Amino acid sequence: MAPAILSLLQIGLLQAALLQGTAAKSGERRITNIFEPFATPAAAERDIGLFVMLITAAIFVAVCALLISTMIRFRRKPEDDERQEPPQVYGSNQIEIAWTFIPLLIIFVLIGVTARVIAVVQGANPGPAPVRARIIGHQWWFEVQFPELGVATANEIHVPVAGSSGPATMFQLESVDVIHSFWVPQLAGKLDMVPNRANTLWIDPTEPGTYLGNCAEYCGTQHANMLLRVTVEPKDEFLAWAAAQKASINVNTQDVEGRQVFESLSCVNCHAVRGTPANGKFGPDLTHVGSRQTIASGMIPNTPQNLRAWVNDAQEMKPGVLMPNMKLTKQELDSVVSYLVSLK
Repeated sequence: MAPAILSLLQIGLLQAALLQGTAAKSGERRITNIFEPFATPAAAERDIGLFVMLITAAIFVAVCALLISTMIRFRRKPEDDERQEPPQVYGSNQIEIAWTFIPLLIIFVLIGVTARVIAVVQGANPGPAPVRARIIGHQWWFEVQFPELGVATANEIHVPVAGSSGPATMFQLESVDVIHSFWVPQLAGKLDMVPNRANTLWIDPTEPGTYLGNCAEYCGTQHANMLLRVTVEPKDEFLAWAAAQKASINVNTQDVEGRQVFESLSCVNCHAVRGTPANGKFGPDLTHVGSRQTIASGMIPNTPQNLRAWVNDAQEMKPGVLMPNMKLTKQELDSVVSYLVSLK
């Protein structure tokens, strides 16, 4: 057990070091501060959070003040007879009414404010022609589809900047196995992804950047490593990204030998590469995997070295993941990795 724990700790430290090195280069917002929102839903939830904290802080101060006052006022005095029992008070209608009515009033205020914010966020009009995306939770990665744009990718979601010049983005959240939870703290609150049910969430990000998120509902062994990125960019850059992602791969820019090796393996049963015989649906779409920032659902940067380690034995890097060890030879591994890197 101890070696296994040590191994997982080493993997975690390696991931942290690698991601920290790439964060400064990519401009990612690595500290997902819920008190610094960049979209309307997150701002509304920040405001109600501050309101609740203010009320609870006032209660804390009032209770502490009463305790300190009681300790000072009723402390033992030198002239008190230690053998004399203090006067016994068996009830006060005024105090009992106060400590019943005031908490009830506070509870109803919090319920009312929370219901109002939920109604405002869920019932808001996201504006004309929003971008629509379908996010599907898997153990342990996020499938991303833009049905109206014909785009399919994984774990990295691109959306346009909203506001006066750009549309909001609507997410339809689903799951194919267990309950997951979609959460990008600086853009919106948590929302569960439930099997056989579609929940909806919208965001209108105001500033470009890469916002980090994760699954917020325990969903199995690798729950902590089910990460995602939302890249917010100007509308023209988003449309250019969508056009590039929609396109099938260009056979003239591929590693032909690598493609032949990849297609000869059982990888094609789980993964899809548009424009080739590979049309699997169980794993992430790999059509443009070479253009992604990370692999393994955001665990590690997408470099040839990391990709090679992942393809060679995903179980070693992410124990419990459904991708098996294919037992590839060195030549097969080199060919597959070279091919995947070429899929831009």
